[in-house]
Amino acid sequence: MAVPAPTPRRDPNEAARIARKLEALVDIGFERSFVPPIQTESVRSDARTARLTCTRPAMGTLVTIAAVGPSEDRLAEAIGAAFEEMDRLVGLLSRRDRTTPLSHLNRSGRLDGPPPEVAAVVSHALEFHRFTRGVFDVTVAPLILLFESRADEADGALPTGAEVREALERVGARHVTVGCRGIGLERPGMALTLDGIAKGYIVDAIAAALDRRGVRRYLVDAGGDIRTRGAKEGGRPWTVAVQDPERRGAFPDAIHLRGGAVATSGSYERRYDKGAVHHHIVDPSTGRSPDHCTSVSVVAPTAMAADALATSVFLMGPQDGVAFIEGLSGCACLILDRHGRQHRSRGWSGAALSDASEERS
Repeated sequence: MAVPAPTPRRDPNEAARIARKLEALVDIGFERSFVPPIQTESVRSDARTARLTCTRPAMGTLVTIAAVGPSEDRLAEAIGAAFEEMDRLVGLLSRRDRTTPLSHLNRSGRLDGPPPEVAAVVSHALEFHRFTRGVFDVTVAPLILLFESRADEADGALPTGAEVREALERVGARHVTVGCRGIGLERPGMALTLDGIAKGYIVDAIAAALDRRGVRRYLVDAGGDIRTRGAKEGGRPWTVAVQDPERRGAFPDAIHLRGGAVATSGSYERRYDKGAVHHHIVDPSTGRSPDHCTSVSVVAPTAMAADALATSVFLMGPQDGVAFIEGLSGCACLILDRHGRQHRSRGWSGAALSDASEERS
């Protein structure tokens, strides 16, 4: 998992545990109409520079916005607007909320007149499917739902091979159509999960909301999907540490960003069995979770790209994943394999992206 550094004493699972407890309150009837910040911190380094940090639960994790500028009031206004944009998009793209357009699409197999944001994310997902030669596939939802349903049962029995094969018959991004008039799932029982791309898309939208309100120095962190711009106090870059999911408190590396994004995908995020053999990253060709890696961190120009690429590289495995990333401009990766070894693309050692519009202090 990638986190803003330094965080040497932080439990890497703490944010997810807190967020799951808050989401559980919604499941038993608490209203979601207003979710106040659970933490706000303001620091003024000098008369002209303030830093405001605000954290809220969303998307099954904690979302933090740290912004730097001369006026604390303006930063607060911009962060508030950014969180409003986040809430609006979550209300469109979540597959767990039955009222969202995505849930309607999954139930009926057709979504007429889709919101442009939903059509955009699905279109981007299909582009990544083609770009990765089928590795990235948002139609694995039937498999995810199968494993989730079994994990929730009392005996926790895993799906049989026959059940996995039956779910695989409903997987295949080539059977998804997207147009200005609608989104269609051509096979009965198909469903989409945008978990591997929507969070990055929303992080980019949060960043765009800050941009529109004149904030030029910020870090947005949604549970390890991170987008940055400019420098923090003193002209220093934003530092992001990569955690080792198998060794609590261990940080194999850190990168320094003045723009761009980093995202991490890992087998530790959602597990369906005690041995962590089955988890939320599923190979669309086999219906099973790959075991080559424990985590993959990818640096890319946008959070959406970093999000989708991290999932894709996890599925590819260390050797093929590094080779794939090295063929992309402006991207780099760090992979931790199941034996604890590190695999880095050539660009990772100096993984630092610069924003041409950066304002240095």
